[in-house]
Amino acid sequence: MAELINCEFPEVYVSTVKTKSIAKALRKTTAMVKIGMFAVSLAGSMVVQHAQAADSDFNAALSAANNDNMTMLDNYQFSMQDSVLGYYPQYWKLNSDLVTQSPQTILAFVTRYPNSAMAEKLAADYIEAKVQAGDFASARPLVAYVTNADEAESCAIGQVQAMAGDPLVFSEFNRVWLKTNKQPESCSGLARLMVNSPLKSAQDRQQRLWTMLRAGELGNAVQVGQGLGIALDFAELNFIASNPFNYLQSAPLASSADQAKFLFAIARLADSSVDMAAGQIGQYRARLPQDVLRYAYRIVAYKAANSVMQNGFNAQSVSWFDQSYGYPFSDEEAESYGRQAVRFGQWDALLRAVDSMSLPLQQERLWQYWFARASEQRSGDAATQEQGKIAAKAFYTNLALEEDYYGLLSRDRVGQSLTKLGTSYNPSTQDFQRLDGDVHFQRAFALYNINASASYSNREWNWAVRQAYLKHDDGMILAAASRANSMGWYDRAIYAAERTTKLHNYELQFLTPFRDQVIQHSSNVGIDPAWVYGLIRQESRFVLAARSHVGAGGLMQIMPDTAKWVARQLGESYSSAALSNMQTNIRYGTFYLSHIHGELSNQPVLATAGYNAGPNRAKRWQPMDQPLEGDQYTESIPLLETRDYVKNVMTNATYYGLIFGRNNQTIAQRMGKIPVQY
Repeated sequence: MAELINCEFPEVYVSTVKTKSIAKALRKTTAMVKIGMFAVSLAGSMVVQHAQAADSDFNAALSAANNDNMTMLDNYQFSMQDSVLGYYPQYWKLNSDLVTQSPQTILAFVTRYPNSAMAEKLAADYIEAKVQAGDFASARPLVAYVTNADEAESCAIGQVQAMAGDPLVFSEFNRVWLKTNKQPESCSGLARLMVNSPLKSAQDRQQRLWTMLRAGELGNAVQVGQGLGIALDFAELNFIASNPFNYLQSAPLASSADQAKFLFAIARLADSSVDMAAGQIGQYRARLPQDVLRYAYRIVAYKAANSVMQNGFNAQSVSWFDQSYGYPFSDEEAESYGRQAVRFGQWDALLRAVDSMSLPLQQERLWQYWFARASEQRSGDAATQEQGKIAAKAFYTNLALEEDYYGLLSRDRVGQSLTKLGTSYNPSTQDFQRLDGDVHFQRAFALYNINASASYSNREWNWAVRQAYLKHDDGMILAAASRANSMGWYDRAIYAAERTTKLHNYELQFLTPFRDQVIQHSSNVGIDPAWVYGLIRQESRFVLAARSHVGAGGLMQIMPDTAKWVARQLGESYSSAALSNMQTNIRYGTFYLSHIHGELSNQPVLATAGYNAGPNRAKRWQPMDQPLEGDQYTESIPLLETRDYVKNVMTNATYYGLIFGRNNQTIAQRMGKIPVQY
């Protein structure tokens, strides 16, 4: 067609007839061009419509997969072949019975769709399935294709590497060796493999034995005991557990096995009373070897630190941890030591706790901040105290380079408080062009547009953001965040905007949808809208239909019973649909937040903790004798979920305050002091 459009006609014929003939030929040619262009346009439109139709087959294909209908999946694999989502039917077929698949079959999928979200997931799932089945050889070829493993997947890969003869893998995964808090089974399995590692000394094995006895993990304790030549009998241990106090009245201590059973009895007694257990240690003190004595105190200290929910804070826990100092700490034990020291302002004990942590844990921003806080308060002569202040300032200055919770706190400590937002980068046309050509983001947007399950659309989105992050393409990440925001996909917009490294857009990081409603209802009950926004951002990321596993719903994640109570207070009839209504959800949520704010001394940290864990718990966690700094109260909250929740909400509120023009309020001022219980 281009050749016809651009052709030149020779001026040979000058007669009218010839001129008319030429004109007629030109009209015919133009018509042919228009028809051709229409055909091209129609074909392109048909391709787009076909691809969109293929995208829309996703949900039906998923239904077929859930019903194990392999024939239908074959059909969808064909109909979706031109879709960016075309690899899903094959993924579902392979994933339906992973353990029977050959590594070659999985490799074929992974290499056909390289560097894709579902290829990575299939490889990781296959490794986990094969490790669980004990088929390490089949899992081995897929290890190289997993680049972003979660904890369970990492430990499964670690098992594969260990079984392939790589003893150094145990050093990389040393964090699982002494862990007694909940962890994936693949990590527990890896820890059991470590027992026979030549890298583990007799001292290491003894520490694991005592740690497992402290936790009541008898299977692991018996296994490691066998490696040490210490015979422990399940029946005898269960007998001791049934009445540890009676056993301790005449417990033998001659052998390593006797000492292990003594520690087990102390642990079981401490489950019911740490004071009684500490009393029994005191009676045996003169007869106990030094390490056994230290670990016995470690047990009662750890039990006291981890029973705050039932028994409240126990200042004696720090003293017991101090008496256990000198025997190696697991990271779990060192963190418990550290948090109790933070709670009671025992700064020298906090320095000892941080010193007892593994190097990776010491390097976490959390413990760098608290090391600095303790260094500021270091006891000793004037020179020692001055050295502590110098060290603290250096740590604060480094932490302040980041804009997270500990960065904001550190800025306040060195007088560099964040009083205005930085310059926001607005994505360019070129950024959006790269976004349009990125297959990972195409998949994510396609899934969102067909209302696919968030488990799929979010996975593809997160994968797309990670790939852009690895390419240092902040511009494309912010273009994606901007587009998601314009679509109302707020949670993914925030997720993307949070993950840039050099270019930032604070309006996208701290979105303010439903602004009129939030400001109106916050003002009506007399609370700061920046705080409300900070809470909503943490609760739901502005997803109207958000539902928690315990039944909380909507933007402010209100429990049905709470919503019923609020309705009664407002003189309204309750409807189960209320939580899904944006206006009602914000109105109820701000009313409830204002109520518990008033009930909890108008203290925002207490109210934030109370909103998440319940106001009665927040009140029980208040200090008994003297006010406590907000950061100390927050760090000592015994529930990890609530502890992180308060940190995130207060950080969010600080930034929203800047967005709303409140440039004079730092995070430390927002958090304030926690008053004593009344």
